[in-house]
Amino acid sequence: MPKSNLTGPLLRWISRSTIGFFLTASLTGCHAHYLVKSAWSQADLLLSRQSLDRALKSDDLSPEERKKIELAREAKAFGERVLGLKKNSNYESYVKLDRPYVSYIVSAAEKDRLNQYLWSFPIVGDVPYKGFFDPNDAKSEASELRRKGFDTYVRGVSAYSTLGWFNDPVLSSMLRYSDYDLVSTIIHESVHATLYIKSQADFNERLATFIGGVGADLFFIEREGPHSPTVAAERAERSDDRNFSEFISREIDSLSRWYADQAVQAESDDVKTRLKFNEARAARLVEISKRFESLLRPKIQSQKYAAFLSRELDPATLNNARLLAWKLYVYDMTDFESVYKSFGFDPLKLIEFAKSLENEKDPEARLKAFANAK
Repeated sequence: MPKSNLTGPLLRWISRSTIGFFLTASLTGCHAHYLVKSAWSQADLLLSRQSLDRALKSDDLSPEERKKIELAREAKAFGERVLGLKKNSNYESYVKLDRPYVSYIVSAAEKDRLNQYLWSFPIVGDVPYKGFFDPNDAKSEASELRRKGFDTYVRGVSAYSTLGWFNDPVLSSMLRYSDYDLVSTIIHESVHATLYIKSQADFNERLATFIGGVGADLFFIEREGPHSPTVAAERAERSDDRNFSEFISREIDSLSRWYADQAVQAESDDVKTRLKFNEARAARLVEISKRFESLLRPKIQSQKYAAFLSRELDPATLNNARLLAWKLYVYDMTDFESVYKSFGFDPLKLIEFAKSLENEKDPEARLKAFANAK
């Protein structure tokens, strides 16, 4: 989520064959309506593609946009050549969107504990987000979930992966990224196309985030040398990544303990007791916002994490859904760092190790056990 490359679950799932689509769409009427609408939007997107070479020759792009497209092409090739990511035809085409984001993601969570709301689908399994091409559909979904008593969070995303089912294009929405964010996004999404473990969204997203950062480091060092201005700026962003990860991990752990301590009040049938809990919860969330402003924001060197409290698409203030959306991508990366170090900082070995966890029921537990054994 640092780069809003948060990926929609079903936007990544729609099958490449008509038979596969109708088999899955037949699950329920609700699923069918959602899938049909998503399929049409996905098809429209794919039909809008043009080759990168053709896009680069057009007069519709600014010099900066041309530079970004070339950078995306280089990053994709680097991921395959150096990181061992799956070779495919992703990011060999371009789509100019008529909107700022390619899709809109809804997340939800229980109000009295840090439990994500999950949507269940074939192929990807249980996922803590649902993607829509139409922002009004996303807002409608969030409104219905709020009516049912959940915290919600709606956000626009600039990139997503179809997990290798389609040839993903470079999108005009991605060209707003900094050079570092664009490279790390291309690598992040390429990790998803290389390995995606069903019903393990937390592991999948944090692995992709970690490899995206590592890959961007190696890319710019190879491209420009270790002392270039780009590498210096990239290291500043990586410092932001670490600082924010430490902050959000600490706050989530603390809030989780607080909810456990307040469980009796939270589950009470007494109106006054529940009201007292709700007031205390609101104050507790405000404290997190204040600590972000006073303790972390002064350390942040880029604008990457300004979205932590942003209300651009969602009127909700900081809540459980928003916190868990950040947790999904950047919570406690120390196990990945430890395993990466144990492999001599060799990304190929880390990715091969991750692939070995594909059939694990709990890949995160296996990762932690491996990290602790080193």
